[in-house]
Amino acid sequence: MSPGAKSSSTEIERLFEAGVDADPDEVRRAVSLLLDALGRGEIRAAEPGPDGWHAVSWVKQGILLAFRTGVTRPFEPHPAASNPDFQGSTFRYFDRDTLPLRETRGVEENVRIVPGGSSVRAGAYLASGVVIMPPAYVNVGAWVDDGTMIDSHALVGSCAQVGKRVHVSAGAQLGGVLEPVGLRPVIIEDDVMLGGNTGVFEGTLVGRRSVLAPGVQLTASTAVYDLVRSTVYRATADSPLTIPENAVLVPGSRRARGAFAEEHGISLYAPVIVKYRDERTDAATALEDALR
Repeated sequence: MSPGAKSSSTEIERLFEAGVDADPDEVRRAVSLLLDALGRGEIRAAEPGPDGWHAVSWVKQGILLAFRTGVTRPFEPHPAASNPDFQGSTFRYFDRDTLPLRETRGVEENVRIVPGGSSVRAGAYLASGVVIMPPAYVNVGAWVDDGTMIDSHALVGSCAQVGKRVHVSAGAQLGGVLEPVGLRPVIIEDDVMLGGNTGVFEGTLVGRRSVLAPGVQLTASTAVYDLVRSTVYRATADSPLTIPENAVLVPGSRRARGAFAEEHGISLYAPVIVKYRDERTDAATALEDALR
């Protein structure tokens, strides 16, 4: 941790512990600096370490302070909204005054936000080469790394971490989490392909180069059945659900237990790993083969 980040973490932790007794002006200054640092990618809400990914608690505390100290106010359309080349907010909305939309400089940052209703909140990081198709939403604390595509009707929730060259297909949802502050957010590692209408929630980690077929849903209560390795992956009290690298998942089902379920032929949803990618298969090929 840099000296500046260490100083910021100490201040945020102190203000968070002070609660209602904290000086509002001091909180606002600290929150503003935090969101700016998040937006520049200097700090992040979760980090990889020797023992895997972990939440950065003080960053999440700072985001919670933004909600705690902010007041709801109207945000008017930008004065330049009548300019056909303008890419900012063209509509009136209402939100915490501490959490405006992100000031994105698309040309300088090499970020494309295609017109049509997408929003990126302050405190989100967009790396070079990110493309956002409308309408999509990227929430505070999220990290979206180099070359990632966020497609239409997709959500990158608060503090979700998305790696390099990820494809977040239309309708995909990456859940957000702020509390408890020590809880790991959703992690999508490099080169993952998330098919249409997929959902990844509650701190689930999707390993590098994995492929989720359309409709796959992953939560803390989901059991994932690995047909290749004859293994079942589940979240535990100490570790969220983790999908191995290169896994190719498709929606599946398993028989429900009990006489009533047997009588009525009831099955339960169960995502299934049907194969693993190798270095010679790209995501599209792996997904096509799996769906066959």
